[in-house]
Amino acid sequence: MPGRARGARVLQIHMSIYDLAPLPLARIRTYPLARRAGKVTVREFARPHQRGAGIREWIDSLPHILAGESLRGVVSAIAAAHRRGRPVLWGIGGHVIKVGLGPVLIDLMRRGYVDGVAMNGAALVHDFEIAMVGRTSEDVPEVLGSGRFGMAHETGLYLNEAAVGAARSRIGLGEAAGKLLSNRRVRAKCPEQSLLVAAYRARIPVTVHLAIGTDTPHMHPSADGASLGAATHQDFRLFCAMVKGIHPGGVYLNWGSAVILPEVFLKAVSVVRNLGTRLAPITTANFDFLQHYRPLENVVRRPTAGAGSRGYSITGHHEILLPLVAAALVESGGPGRRKTRRKQ
Repeated sequence: MPGRARGARVLQIHMSIYDLAPLPLARIRTYPLARRAGKVTVREFARPHQRGAGIREWIDSLPHILAGESLRGVVSAIAAAHRRGRPVLWGIGGHVIKVGLGPVLIDLMRRGYVDGVAMNGAALVHDFEIAMVGRTSEDVPEVLGSGRFGMAHETGLYLNEAAVGAARSRIGLGEAAGKLLSNRRVRAKCPEQSLLVAAYRARIPVTVHLAIGTDTPHMHPSADGASLGAATHQDFRLFCAMVKGIHPGGVYLNWGSAVILPEVFLKAVSVVRNLGTRLAPITTANFDFLQHYRPLENVVRRPTAGAGSRGYSITGHHEILLPLVAAALVESGGPGRRKTRRKQ
């Protein structure tokens, strides 16, 4: 083209092929920031930790937001139930035992913060093995190929023997296992580390909730399905009585059971309400690495709907969260636990 310098670029204006034009924003109405409401204010912010401050001060320094407020709420509910003589029930999966938290729970039991324990079958196995030999938790890939996984003789023999004895005596598997481990003839090396033993000696109910085929003793020749079923059904009925006892103002905590205990708790809630107890207000909480469907619905939401109840969900590692909750409860003080009596 005439007059255009060699190498010069021509600015081209491209027109959109769309019929729709962008909306102009010139007439947007705004308002002062100070007039706007907000979900978060500086009043709810965390406070920096101060050297020499205790665990209570640390809990108080957490943000009054999301999990910080939830943790504070759970600790407060447990402490309040303890002061008022209302039961605090603990549901625990196997991981809670095998990461070494038995001593923490035993200490809380002695201080009166544990009025009942519900276990799945994995927790039973791990606590039994800890009591017997001071170790548990196989390296499954290492032994599965040879068919040795779950074949420890004493675990299968004694826990199945406990189930048979429970069925004959019409007691639950939790009580039977605690009684067996307290017997000198089994020669347990570390009974002082066993939650089952500590609860049995303190006459605190422990219930064990089995799903046949999920736990290693069910593979052993000594397994008797009728006895296992009778013992765990007895424990379900006992657990229903324990759940009834948290009305009103009690607490149920689910630690690390994603399926079995949330299902059992929901059925116990239904039994108790069917028999005429409102079961409200209560506090529930689920602690786990992941927030699964069943604990969220069957522990946190459904049982606490309406009537002043409250459910919490807190995500994190048991080996950090449970000692943290325990330390906060120890710092909260309070009298020792109420004495309960076991049927003779």
